[in-house]
Amino acid sequence: MNKFLIRLLINAAALFLAVKVLEPHILMQNDAWYAYLVLALIFGFVNAIIKPLLMIASCPMIILTLGLGTLIVNTLMFLFAGWLGNIINIGFTIPENKYLYAFLGALIVSLVSLILNRIFAPNKRESR
Repeated sequence: MNKFLIRLLINAAALFLAVKVLEPHILMQNDAWYAYLVLALIFGFVNAIIKPLLMIASCPMIILTLGLGTLIVNTLMFLFAGWLGNIINIGFTIPENKYLYAFLGALIVSLVSLILNRIFAPNKRESR
């Protein structure tokens, strides 16, 4: 349970940073602190359930692009999490279909969560 809460807070912080850095281009519907927690929960659900299926379906594209296709999959997961959040009025929108900002947002979330997971998430050796 402790690992889950740490990862949830890390994803919430990464989403918060991505939205704040790209704020004129990514508009959050509800800017309260709990909205980022719920959005992080949705983001984790999307990455745990839908992303593996999409990775398998897009395997030829990923092989052809030498792995760069995973960036497109991450962008789609970022957009999908925002869309699911919009259903319950806590998501974000990207106006005028500027998908470059969704790509940058997904990239920021990936990098920030990678760094924060290295700093705060418990190692596998420590949990034994």
